Amino acid sequence: MKHVKLLLLCCCISLLAMAQETFPVNGVTDTRLNYYAFTNATIVKDAQTTLTNATMVIKQGKIMAIGTSVAIPKEAVVIDCKGKFIYPSFIDLFSDYGVKPADNGGEDNFRFQNISNTKGAFGWNQALKPETDAFRLFNTNKDKAKELRTIGFGTVLTHAQDGLARGTGTVVTLGSDKENLEMVKEKAAAFYSFDKGSSTQDYPNSLMGEIALLRQTYLDAQWYKTKPAAEGTNLSLAAWNDNQNLPQIFEANDKWNDLRAVKIANEFGVQYIIKAGQNEYQRIDDIKATKAFYIVPLNFPLAMDVEDANDARMVSLGNMKHWEMAPLQPAMFEKAGINFSLTAAGLKNTDDFLANLRKAIENGLSESKALESLTKAPATTIGIYDKVGSLENGKLANFIITSGPVFKEKTTFFQNWVQGKKYIITENGWNDIRGNYSLLIKDKNSTQTFSIEVKGSTAKPTATLLPAGDTTKTDINLSVSGKMVKLTWSTSADSSKLNSLTGIIADKQWMGNGYNSTGNLVSWNMQYNSAYIEKPDTTKKAANKATLNATVIYPFMGYGWSESPKQQDLLIKNTTVWTNEQDGILANTDVLIKNGKIAAIGKNLNGANATVIDGSGKYLTAGIIDEHSHIAADGGINECSQSVTAEVRIADVLNPEDIQIYRQLAGGVTSAHILHGSCNTIGGQTQLIKLRWGRSAEELKFANWDGFIKFALGENVKRSYGNSNNRFPDSRMGVEQVLKDAFTRAKDYMAEGPGKRRDLELDALAEIFNQKRFITCHSYVQSEINMLMHVADTMGFKVNTFTHILEGYKVADGMKQRGIAASTFSDWYNYKNEVVDAIAYNAAIMQKEGLTVAINSDDAEMARHLNQEAAKTVKYGNVSETEAFKMCTLNPAIMLHVADRVGSIKTGKDADLVLWTDNPLSIYAHPEKTMVDGIVYFDAAKDAAMRIQMAVERNRLIQKMIAAKKEGAATKPATASFDVINECELDRAISNNRINQ
Repeated sequence: MKHVKLLLLCCCISLLAMAQETFPVNGVTDTRLNYYAFTNATIVKDAQTTLTNATMVIKQGKIMAIGTSVAIPKEAVVIDCKGKFIYPSFIDLFSDYGVKPADNGGEDNFRFQNISNTKGAFGWNQALKPETDAFRLFNTNKDKAKELRTIGFGTVLTHAQDGLARGTGTVVTLGSDKENLEMVKEKAAAFYSFDKGSSTQDYPNSLMGEIALLRQTYLDAQWYKTKPAAEGTNLSLAAWNDNQNLPQIFEANDKWNDLRAVKIANEFGVQYIIKAGQNEYQRIDDIKATKAFYIVPLNFPLAMDVEDANDARMVSLGNMKHWEMAPLQPAMFEKAGINFSLTAAGLKNTDDFLANLRKAIENGLSESKALESLTKAPATTIGIYDKVGSLENGKLANFIITSGPVFKEKTTFFQNWVQGKKYIITENGWNDIRGNYSLLIKDKNSTQTFSIEVKGSTAKPTATLLPAGDTTKTDINLSVSGKMVKLTWSTSADSSKLNSLTGIIADKQWMGNGYNSTGNLVSWNMQYNSAYIEKPDTTKKAANKATLNATVIYPFMGYGWSESPKQQDLLIKNTTVWTNEQDGILANTDVLIKNGKIAAIGKNLNGANATVIDGSGKYLTAGIIDEHSHIAADGGINECSQSVTAEVRIADVLNPEDIQIYRQLAGGVTSAHILHGSCNTIGGQTQLIKLRWGRSAEELKFANWDGFIKFALGENVKRSYGNSNNRFPDSRMGVEQVLKDAFTRAKDYMAEGPGKRRDLELDALAEIFNQKRFITCHSYVQSEINMLMHVADTMGFKVNTFTHILEGYKVADGMKQRGIAASTFSDWYNYKNEVVDAIAYNAAIMQKEGLTVAINSDDAEMARHLNQEAAKTVKYGNVSETEAFKMCTLNPAIMLHVADRVGSIKTGKDADLVLWTDNPLSIYAHPEKTMVDGIVYFDAAKDAAMRIQMAVERNRLIQKMIAAKKEGAATKPATASFDVINECELDRAISNNRINQ
């Protein structure tokens, strides 16, 4: 009777927690205290503090007392947790739980949309939603909450995952009460990304456009603080400014995007919390240098099904190696001292979270760090550690009860308590029934005795039967539900003849009735003898660890370095030197390289400690410079959404892992001018890079270089080959007006006084007027080229380079008068209407007119044999060999304003050099060594050795994936990737000891 009263009191207390003061009561008022005492437990208060045989008291959803000598209040319901562990519930900082993004109305994405269609006094761009508050959208979701509670989570920071600026997130607990009771902190963080989301607006349509829009919005928000009358009310900018006081979380999802986000943050004095991807371990030093806090997902890649050799050949080495190494990322973060939390974000199946977490622990993540990353670290980062993140007096009663250490594979999660309310995960195993038992079965004629071993996990026990005096074991089908139990097994060849026992479990004794295999009614009981001793099976894990190759390569793909090549002094002996200087071609000459510079040129040089390279029978030239390239950029090379996008920057989206960098080094290219595309009149800012294979994006950049910008004329701009979507201009006349309007606006902007709104687009155009940024213009037709030169004369700016310029032979005199350079193709023509007048003699004619002429690629494949493209001018125009070769070396250096450093072999210049096997204009010549800053980034001999190593490593990983599949690991279909296609092409090219150029 006493227990019944206590149970009724417990029920009353439970209902009190559900009461809400401002909500009307429809029925009888029910007041409860939710008063519990959990005794005899192992309580893990935090990652550093564990109490054994301890007690925790909770009341009205909060922890009242915790310790080893806590007095149990007489009003509290006592829950005996002997043999159980209590941990703080997990916290996830990146979730969309209970938050559905607002519907954008389903606009047609193919209709031109210049400005936002969002109704109200909001900003101009629909991809920016800083005014969105997750707490206004939040609705509890019982099914999703249960799913997350099952894997240990009790609290999440949720937000609307839509747009570049996503507004604020709210902290909620994963209970089933009304939203106002589950909400812990209304505005807990502001969120950003590089994904424009559901926006149907055209701008931005590239990664560099997204970065530019974020950068411009920071500036606009600062300007808006001055309360400019011209802007009126802008609720988006007001919300942006309000949100800056919160923790700032940026969803980057990739190592390079992480660094891009941090670069924006540094520019505006912001500290981002970075939502990472799976690949940050590949650049762990760069990630550590950001000093950011990271939210690390555990959505490890699946093995690919590569049993079929045809499938296996299309999976890149980088993808296979990433599958192997991704589980190392959390441990590598811990070892590097990078602060982080863990998230279930990105998992298709949340059940994989704990399995992947254990995999991370198997791969070096400490259990204490794992727990901290799920509790204290996320709570501290967003300022809610006073409420959750550990088990301490006054904090919310958010905790999980488990059968053992929380990260062990066989540990069962029994309950997850959220704000003092119990949510059952499983009832099976609350009482650990595992052990060794004696089973007695009686029928009317006989008694049988058996030994039974009950093992497995606490939640899913298994049983094995051993008859007395026998050595033959029989597996029993064991079913347990609460205290009810059923055992069935067969002891004969006829599997239909079963022993079937049902009954109850009372402490250490089981008893009941049933039938034996002959159908006779029996009674039975089982007596506990001794505890089950688990024998860990580590054979599979040991085998997998034995095959792990944890070497990070740079870049993380085929032809990556395990150790980047170092700069060293070099002495190239007895070679033929094409200087591109007045000295011309020097036979049997030495070149000494010190500290990345050309130190001396002459005969019989002494390099002291320099590494000697025998150049006998070979040719040494300056490295090839591609004036017009589109390699090594992420997220789109065109920002086509507007006619003028001078604010976007190729520098923001460099991709140092483009295989084309290595392939072009193999063709003798040492520098490339990476241009915006040609779909708008004034495109984006360009970036000159050095092909430093394996280095970071920032390390690719050519230092102290004059900035350039891409313009375009003609068919591409007016969208002759597709739907223009009503974007102005649609005619060549319109192109001229866009130019005039843009530079008129820039002049007006330059004339404005202090306090003006800074405009990144107009900043770039102002730099052109001030000769701090220089124009390279996509062009074909004589009339359009003349038009731009006339506009430049009229508006007071200069054109530096016309690129393509296939009718340049018609306007060379006007270009010479204005000092404009020409970067052209050797013999491309007739591929579209505006090049029908192109001729192969174009380059030679322009050169003879006195222009600085370069041969460019505009194509990743052509760049690998620009030496041969330049050689065509010897045939088409009778240009001398040395002048022809200058068209892909010194001349592009001149037009890019870097001829003082590269483009020729001269003392003091950068040692960007190529050692060729033959005359560099010969179709038989290929680079033996390509050097940038005196560092050998391509070496034909090393390349051959790398191919062998790659083949061995590929085979190892293929076999490991096949083994994983056989062991039951989930797999996905093998898919081809761009880098493996290029790897295969290079492999075919090298088969005859030649580089495919």
